[in-house]
Amino acid sequence: MTAQKGVVPPTIRDVARVAGVSPATVSLVLNGKGEISEGTRVRVLKAVESLSYTPRPSKSRGEASRILRFLKIAKHGHTVNRDHSNFISDYIDGMSMEARRRGYSLEVFSHEEQPVSVIADQVSSASVNGLIVLGTELSESDIATIQAVGRPTIFIDTFYDVADASFVNMNNEDAVHTVLARFKDEGFRRIGFVASHVETTNFRLRRDAFFKNMERLDLPVGAADVLSVESTSDGAYADTMTLLKSGAELAECYFCTNDVIAFGFMKALREHGLRIPDDVSIIGFDNLPQSATIHPPLTTIDVSKRKIGYLAVTLLDDMINATEAQPAVKIQVGARLIARDSDRCTNATAGAA
Repeated sequence: MTAQKGVVPPTIRDVARVAGVSPATVSLVLNGKGEISEGTRVRVLKAVESLSYTPRPSKSRGEASRILRFLKIAKHGHTVNRDHSNFISDYIDGMSMEARRRGYSLEVFSHEEQPVSVIADQVSSASVNGLIVLGTELSESDIATIQAVGRPTIFIDTFYDVADASFVNMNNEDAVHTVLARFKDEGFRRIGFVASHVETTNFRLRRDAFFKNMERLDLPVGAADVLSVESTSDGAYADTMTLLKSGAELAECYFCTNDVIAFGFMKALREHGLRIPDDVSIIGFDNLPQSATIHPPLTTIDVSKRKIGYLAVTLLDDMINATEAQPAVKIQVGARLIARDSDRCTNATAGAA
C-alpha cells in the first residue's frame, strides 16, 4: 500500500502504545529476543499489523559499519552553549575513540531549541544501533520521552536516581565535599555558594551537595551567603554587579556552581575593587581551558569528560549486544581538585597544595 503524501509513518512508540507495552518490549519482540510471553508477543504483532508498521531492515555486522549517534541537545542554551564547547568536545573524544575500538561509527547531531518529542520522532526512524544523549538541559520527562523510542540509550551529564534509564555522570556530592573541605582546611568558616536559578540537574545536585556537605563538615550556612545568578558568564557578571552595588556583604570565600559562572563572578568582584584571593577566595567546577589563563588562575574541580564518554560507549555496547532487556545502570565518575591561585589567602591556616 502506497503511503499518502504528508502522512507520518508509525513509530515503535505508536506500536507500544497500541499494544500496551514498552517500546523496549516491542523491540525485543521484533528482534526475537528476550523472554516474552506468548500473549504479549501476539498483542505486539497485532499492533504492528493494525498500524502497518514497517521495522527498519537490520543489517549484519559484515554488511555495514555499526552506528552510534550522539545527541547534543540544547533546550534553552543557558548551559549547553559555546562557553562549554571544550566540555562537549572532550565527551566526543572519549566516545569516538571507544566507538572506533569497538567497531562503531559515531554520528554527532546537534539539536537547538527543538521540542524533545520532535527529536525522539526523528531518532525513531534513524538507522542507528544506539544513542548517547547529552542530558544537561533535559528534565526527567524528557528522559522518558527519549527512552520511549525503544533504542539502547545512555544519558550523560545528568543523573536521576529513580528514572528507569542509564546514566554516566560526575559524582557531584563527592566533588563538592572536596571543595568545602579545602576551604575549611584553609581556615575559612564563612563559606558562600554561587548558585544559578537556571534549572539543570547538575546545578541542583551541586546545590544539594553544598548544604549536605556544609552540615557534614560542621560548617554554618548563612542565607545571605547563598547567591543566585544567571548561568552564562555575562549573566553572572551582570547579576553579581547588581548585588555588589546593593551593598551586600560578601562571605570570605565562594564555591561557584561551574567555571563559567565563576568567570563572570570574578570579573564583577575585580571591577568592584575586590582582590582575589586576598579579599575573596574562589573555587569553580569543570576545569575549562580558560580557568588556567584568567587572572588569577582559577582553582577548580576536574572530572574526566573523556572517561565519561568512554564509559557511555562501553555501557551502550553491552546493551546493544545483550540478548534480553537489561536493568538500568547508573555510574558516577569521581573528581579531582586542580589547585591554582584563586583560593589562596594570607590569613589561611593552610596554603593551597
